[in-house]
Amino acid sequence: MPRARSKNHDDWQTAAPQQNGSGCLSLYSLSLLAVFMIVGCITALALNNPIKTSAASQTNSTAISPVFTREVQYWAADITRWANASSLDPNLVAVILQIESCGDPSARSSAGAMGLFQVMPFHFHSGENPYSPETNALRGLNYLARSLQAANGNARLALAGYNGGIGVISRNEWTWHAQTKRYVYYGAPIYEDARNGMASSPMLDEWYRKYGAGLCRTANQRLGLND
Repeated sequence: MPRARSKNHDDWQTAAPQQNGSGCLSLYSLSLLAVFMIVGCITALALNNPIKTSAASQTNSTAISPVFTREVQYWAADITRWANASSLDPNLVAVILQIESCGDPSARSSAGAMGLFQVMPFHFHSGENPYSPETNALRGLNYLARSLQAANGNARLALAGYNGGIGVISRNEWTWHAQTKRYVYYGAPIYEDARNGMASSPMLDEWYRKYGAGLCRTANQRLGLND
């Protein structure tokens, strides 16, 4: 989670979102032609805006999509509760949990990231148990919410920020590390399939075959699903 991959690209590193200035421009001071041009530009941007997620749709969600694996479905009620408490879309939260741990609360990476959302140690407060699902979700989803805010609601960029650090959101994609590109390559289509009501996700199936089978097998055993 709040994990931005650093030099070895397995650790989470946090990067504060850049603050951008804003200003106002009265339409009364513009010519009619200029107004039409601005409206046209806004319309074009809206039509091309990728995977946006809104608080209204997020907080009204009550379940996660069936595209996610059995191990992630185990946490469905918790995912919904955690997501609603953080004003996040449960399906976006489920994507993170799917890719990070496949639902294994004891997961630990070689870089030291821990738990369901693979949170690095420095994100926890003194005395907290990093492997507690509640604590891990609290710290992980706090970072996801910050990433989504920095991305102006663009879920695809929020996924990049969660993996590569919030700082990558404002950078050109060609500068992203290969791991972050791969994270978005799988995560964004999986999320789109989930929010569009698909019964299955070809991209999740591909992720499972290439990267997730072992991860999910361990999660299955730890959760006692007897698969």
